[in-house]
This record gives sequence, C-alpha cells and structure tokens, in this order.
Amino acid sequence: MNSDEVKACCADAYAKDVVALLLGGSYHPGGTALTRRLADRLQLTAGGRVLDVASGRGTTALLLADAYGVRVDGVDYSAANTALAQGAAQAAGLVERTVFTTGDAEHLPYPDEVFDAVVCECALCTFPDKVQAAAEFARVLRPGGRVGITDVTAVPDRLPPGLAGLGARIACVADARPLAEYGDILAVAGLRTLATERHDAALLRMIDQIEARLNLLRITAPGRLADAGVDMAAAPAVLAAARAAVADGTLGYALLTAVKST
Repeated sequence: MNSDEVKACCADAYAKDVVALLLGGSYHPGGTALTRRLADRLQLTAGGRVLDVASGRGTTALLLADAYGVRVDGVDYSAANTALAQGAAQAAGLVERTVFTTGDAEHLPYPDEVFDAVVCECALCTFPDKVQAAAEFARVLRPGGRVGITDVTAVPDRLPPGLAGLGARIACVADARPLAEYGDILAVAGLRTLATERHDAALLRMIDQIEARLNLLRITAPGRLADAGVDMAAAPAVLAAARAAVADGTLGYALLTAVKST
C-alpha cells in the first residue's frame, strides 16, 4: 500500500460515525483539557492566526477560536470531515473565525509564513512522511511562530504484532515514534523544541473508554460495528496489548511545543 492509499484509509476511517461513537467528541487522549493545555503552552493571543493540521470534525479548531479569540484554519485529508467541521462551525456561530479546507498535511495549501501557530493533535504519527509534514509546518509559520503537538509515542521495535498493522496505524499506534524522535523530526525542519510533557495516563483512560463503548455498542448497535469492520472477537486482546504496552513504556502519549527560528 502506497502513502496516498494509507492517507485515504486513515481519512476514511476517521470520517466514520462509529469512530465518533468510540472516541467521543475529541478524537485524541486528554480531550479538550489537553487541547487547552497545549494552547496555553503556545501562548495564543486574541487575533492571532492558527493552523490546525488534521482538523477532523473541527473540535480543536472551534475550541481555540471560541476560547482564545484566534482565527483558525483547519485542514484535513477527508472531504467528509471538512464538511462536518464547516457545519459545526456554523452551528457554533464561529464561521467568521474558522475556515476548513480539504488538503494534505505533507503539501499544505497555504502560502509561506502566514500563521502564528500550528497545532497537530494525534495525527503526525499517522503521516507517512513525517519529515515532509514538519517541513510544511515550518514553511507556513511566521518567524518566531510556534508548533504544538500532542501525539502517541512508541518504541516501534517493541510493539507486539497486534499493534503493528494498518489498523494499528489508523489507531495512531503502528507508526508512532519515541518522543525524542518527534523532536528530531521537527529540528530537521528548523523547529526548536521548547517543552515536552508526558501524558501516558490520558492514553490509558482512552483505552478504558473505548472498551466501555465497544461493550455498549456490541449490545445496542452490533450492525454498525460490523459495517465498520470492527472485529469484536479480536478487540479484547488488542486492548489488553495496548494497556500492557503503556505499562511497560512501549506506548505513551505526549505534548511537545517548538518554535521557528527568527
């Protein structure tokens, strides 16, 4: 499977309604509380311009626009997610401060040096060419602008087989990297790490939430799980493997901020 096909699979998976049922309103560990912590680390100020890469259904972008008074551009590979985000912005009365575009994180559809900050939550780990994506983050940032990332971390050669396939890539596991490697990827693009934080407990909480919601949907909506290709027979073992991987340090979740040189 080539990189474009991987991107399409990930985008299609995250556009499915069953994903929203399993993950809740925020598609990443830590939810909106961690998004706010990331925004505070970025020192966002009212009137600033922010890019949300892999913006999904618009949860992060709408929170930032509403709570911090910034203008947010969201870009997502899925046209379905773009449409849903636009609808959510209209419903929230935030169409004047948010705009959503379908596009590729590795080829961002924006000119150079137009954003004060770039955020990317639980998505860099899914990009086939992370170095290219980081270079694009840097390109669209103004000098002195900041990047904020929350993402799954992993020690790839220690991942058990059940956490290493395409499905695991879609679940933000199979191609996740150690925290230090994310910093190295950003550094190649001219982005200097300012701070890192571990939030592994947030990943454990999300695993617990997914298990609870799977058990509920197995009773209330088994057809929707089947249509989405969820293998309920395999799910308990995969979730157990994920918990064990967090416990032994193979998997985790982290926050990282970086700055573009002036």
